[in-house]
Amino acid sequence: MSVVVPNEILTITRMSEAEMLQEIAVMLFQREKLTLAQASRFAGMHQVAFQHLLASRRISVHYDVEDFEQDIQNLREMGRL
Repeated sequence: MSVVVPNEILTITRMSEAEMLQEIAVMLFQREKLTLAQASRFAGMHQVAFQHLLASRRISVHYDVEDFEQDIQNLREMGRL
């Protein structure tokens, strides 16, 4: 599915496309609709950078078993485990 945000909305909000994606990702993460990994991918950011963004807004990171399992899988795919 693709979502089109009109340029008018970006102009009104004074946001770039990247900033809009970050805002949506933060909101979905905060509402626990996306995991940390999913939200950082949606925002187009490295996971650590996304964590810094959350920290700058005083949003705590919820790290559950699913996140842990995803991290283990990622490490295996990278050959680090």
